[in-house]
Amino acid sequence: MSAPARYDWFERRPWVLPLVLVLVTFVVYQPTWRAGFIWDDDDHLTANTAVAASNGLRMIWSSLAVSRYYPLTLTSFWVGRRLWGLNPLPYHLVNVALHAANGVLVFWLLWRLRVRAAWLVAMLWAVHPVNVESVAWITELKNTQSGLFFFLAVLCFLRFEDRARPHWYVLALLCGLAALLSKPSTVVLPMVLLLCVWWRRGTWRRTDIARIAPFFVLALGMSALTVVEQRGAIHRAGTGEWNQGMAGRFVLAGKAVWFYAWKLLWPVRLTFVYPRWRLDTDSFLSWLPLAGLVVGAVLLWVWRRQSWARAGWFGGGYFVLLLLPVLGFFDVFYFRYSYVADHFQYLASIGLVALAVSMGTAICRRAGRWGRDLGAGAAAVALLILGVSTWRQAHIYQDVTTLWSDTLEKNPQCLIAHNNLGTVLMHEGKVGEAIGQFEQALEIDPDDVEARTNLGTALFQAGRREEAIEQYRQALRVNPDYVQAHADLGIALAQMGKYEEAIAQAEQALRINPKLAEVRSNLGNMLMRAGRVPEAIAEYQEALRIKPDLASVHYNLGNALAQAGRVPEAIAEYEEALRIKPDFVQAQVAIARLQAGQ
Repeated sequence: MSAPARYDWFERRPWVLPLVLVLVTFVVYQPTWRAGFIWDDDDHLTANTAVAASNGLRMIWSSLAVSRYYPLTLTSFWVGRRLWGLNPLPYHLVNVALHAANGVLVFWLLWRLRVRAAWLVAMLWAVHPVNVESVAWITELKNTQSGLFFFLAVLCFLRFEDRARPHWYVLALLCGLAALLSKPSTVVLPMVLLLCVWWRRGTWRRTDIARIAPFFVLALGMSALTVVEQRGAIHRAGTGEWNQGMAGRFVLAGKAVWFYAWKLLWPVRLTFVYPRWRLDTDSFLSWLPLAGLVVGAVLLWVWRRQSWARAGWFGGGYFVLLLLPVLGFFDVFYFRYSYVADHFQYLASIGLVALAVSMGTAICRRAGRWGRDLGAGAAAVALLILGVSTWRQAHIYQDVTTLWSDTLEKNPQCLIAHNNLGTVLMHEGKVGEAIGQFEQALEIDPDDVEARTNLGTALFQAGRREEAIEQYRQALRVNPDYVQAHADLGIALAQMGKYEEAIAQAEQALRINPKLAEVRSNLGNMLMRAGRVPEAIAEYQEALRIKPDLASVHYNLGNALAQAGRVPEAIAEYEEALRIKPDFVQAQVAIARLQAGQ
């Protein structure tokens, strides 16, 4: 993998190769320029209260309950929200630009480490379709942004190793911290630094351990915080998909490593949500992937003095190290859907790409001129195939309908895809199709309370009220604490005129989670219809305390205050609704009516 080759041409024109890499990256990701928001973008950006609020930075940095704890990534979203609102194009362009910048940093990093064909490695990685999920999905800014700081941290550390100037070390620490605050899975950074030191010198010194120790301290702190945050999310989900013994975790780890390696080698039928494996620890075959990894590591160690074995340790070791946080040894919320995902190997994939290209380059050079020509041709073909594949894969992320439809084509048993596609269809008014999707989801898992609740809502929209009520009640029999079922059942009962029963359901939902502004608003509406105006006013006010920018709630509070005879306060609420939503005609009419009556 290593070579003393000189990059004289690059050193004379250091801007040419990075420029080519950036241009090619933007070309292959051109379909994302027309893409919108998809799954989880609401949680991180479009419907995130902290990102929307002008004072949201305090919540982002101080709370584990604001989406996930990626404070620097959420800060970037907060800044973007101030600059260009909810126009998806700039967010996509930022992701593509960061990915292109990461490709350039990979090139410079490998060049500094004297890895063969560094530019080809960086280019192959930049256009590899396995990275599309990280680049075309706005939510995965956490990957592209953390990657930027991760590579900068390694480069600054290597520069410090070469020059021994303190400011490079400080910059490395700051970039490492920024990577951790962008995405906690970069906690493996100190081990990667040790790996790079070993690659350059073949050994470690006490000074190396001392220099990298502060990175370990930062990583351990973020690891502890992430474990707490993930456990909280898993506990709130209230399901048992993460119950896995130690044997199962080792089986999962072995299988996952080979899965990711295969997807790099053969990136066909890349899927947004892969089938969730059933792990059988009693089967001998289940242990073969892990056994293969162990045997491979032992053989590399036996022949460690050989250059190819050393390269294997470096490239393969980096690959496994970067995958370590998502191999199953730690509970990850995403595991409820699948144990593997393309975005999990965004940083890890560089290791195997570099290893494969470096070894291929060495073989071609030994074969002489014809081997070099063959290698150049193979590289060009690989770049073309991967670039076209990435361009095609990027189209899948145009919108939620395309995304979930493609997922179901490749993974028909994907419960979340049926559920989410049904929700999209329901919002589009295609209630019959939505009901079909929810029913398919329940065929996969009859106890899925989300699908059953959504089915109830779709049935209610279709006018099948009694069936809808029964679906809500079935969901609550499975999980009596499922907030959405209580809330939606309350709305359905209110529309049927059963206000006291509706109020009871909304109040139960708020006992489980008191911080739901929309549920409080709905409860206020129910109380108004029941003639309990003072209680309705209190609920509206509490909803606005939780989420101040809800124009409809300001309007409803204005109505309640007007009915209570508190006209100046009512006008103030209508005016606030208009400030948030200037084209709110009902609020304008209400103000005119009250002012005319004064």
